[in-house]
Amino acid sequence: MSGHSKWATTKHKKAANDAKRAKLWAKLIRNIEVATRTGGADIDGNPTLYDAVYKARKNSVPNDNIERAIKRGSGALGEGADYTNIMYEGYGPNGSAILIECLTDNRNRTAAEVRTAVTKNGGTMADPGSVSYQFARKGVIVVVDGASEDAVLEATIEHNVEDISSNGDGLVLTCDPSSMVAARAALQASGIDYESADVEFVSSMKIQADAETATKVIKMIDAIEDLDDVQNVFTNMDVSAEVLAALEA
Repeated sequence: MSGHSKWATTKHKKAANDAKRAKLWAKLIRNIEVATRTGGADIDGNPTLYDAVYKARKNSVPNDNIERAIKRGSGALGEGADYTNIMYEGYGPNGSAILIECLTDNRNRTAAEVRTAVTKNGGTMADPGSVSYQFARKGVIVVVDGASEDAVLEATIEHNVEDISSNGDGLVLTCDPSSMVAARAALQASGIDYESADVEFVSSMKIQADAETATKVIKMIDAIEDLDDVQNVFTNMDVSAEVLAALEA
């Protein structure tokens, strides 16, 4: 789940158990395959593939799995699945807005599964455009190596950085999506390690959620994220440090 609010990265250690880890790996591998098919198998010449592989390695995906995904995407192993990117919109408990990004080879299956997960957990599906207007594409880089905000800003100040905030485990840098590759390269050049670099949908209309609402929304998003075809869920919900502490207690 992404927001990118302070709790987005700390919400769960998603790979805490084998089942979660397997699902996460499958999503990361699918991203690699699609990035290869779209932009080619040269990691250095395909920034989207570079970031997908980097994120997979950060999440301990075995190199053999990564290499096979690149080969499938490049056609070296024959025809792979024909994935389509689909975005669904909806409302969660207490009117929270959600965007659901999917990669699927079967639109009908995905639509049915997403609708079921949303409605069973107190949400409703929304018409295209009724939620997405609240969100804008942003480059989001998560830094967890202990670097200070000043050091991160100094390294990336020339790359359209819009915001640097704490997420509890580290820092979240938000920038123009066209500048994300240059910003993460600048971090690396400064010796600052980063956890992930993704283009995400960030809400401009955040709502502060109390503990009860946050619990309901997290439960719904957990159910959505558990679907194989769902790659990301974005929300406009934000949670204060006090509410986050209460949820983790």
